[in-house]
Amino acid sequence: MYTPKMSSRLAVEALGTFWLVFIGCGSAIFNAKFAVQALDGQPVQLGIGHLGVAIAFGLAVTTMAYAVGHVSGAHFNPAVTIGIAIAQRFEWREVPAYVGAQLVGGLLAGGALAGLVSSKGLPTTGNLAANGYGSHSPGGFGLGGVLVVEALVTAFFVYIILGATKDDAPKGFAPLAIGFGLLLAHLVAIPISNASINPARSTAVAFFNGNGAVGQLWAFWVAPIIGGLIAGTTYAWITGERRENLDISGSTDTISNAAVDDQGRPILDD
Repeated sequence: MYTPKMSSRLAVEALGTFWLVFIGCGSAIFNAKFAVQALDGQPVQLGIGHLGVAIAFGLAVTTMAYAVGHVSGAHFNPAVTIGIAIAQRFEWREVPAYVGAQLVGGLLAGGALAGLVSSKGLPTTGNLAANGYGSHSPGGFGLGGVLVVEALVTAFFVYIILGATKDDAPKGFAPLAIGFGLLLAHLVAIPISNASINPARSTAVAFFNGNGAVGQLWAFWVAPIIGGLIAGTTYAWITGERRENLDISGSTDTISNAAVDDQGRPILDD
């Protein structure tokens, strides 16, 4: 097995992050609350609510992890990339490129969602499922509570990723565990911060949303990254298992799509 070309890995990181933002934030924007008129003229709420949005985020990462996770490792999240790098499961020199690709994919999805909202003649300001604290928190939670919860749920999310991608974990089930982990994290975090757990997801909609989201964006970089760092530095200590040789960076048996070294030889992924 070989390490895939960096161009392919970055392309699928952008693609996966686009899907995550488009499906997750799109569900929150268009379908969290959806009222229709019944035959008797009374409004009926058909929206999916917080549970539905959490499921959407979880399924988005699960489906894309199955689709392209073998190419890039399916990070789709700067906090995940940094967390697994600190755990020595990913090369630090590749972190900036992965984070850049995730931001590009997320911003493209944010722009698409903003375009859809605008196409209905609706204002995008304050209507794009941005993350926030204080008056911008769905439940009115302050900065301190938001920082703690975002760091905590992100740490556990990265713990799940590090554990589910071990060589002795059940084969083929890692995307399910990761998707369910993200779903559960959203169930707690949506009422508190609108659930970031992912700086690329927050950045993707903040600049289109406005309404104070850009000024609060720093919190949704700092807290998830701290969570990722906590998980990455403590996983081996907690579990007693060192798995530095198991990179979460993709693998391919297609030699034409393999990265090559300075001598033009395909690079083995081990």
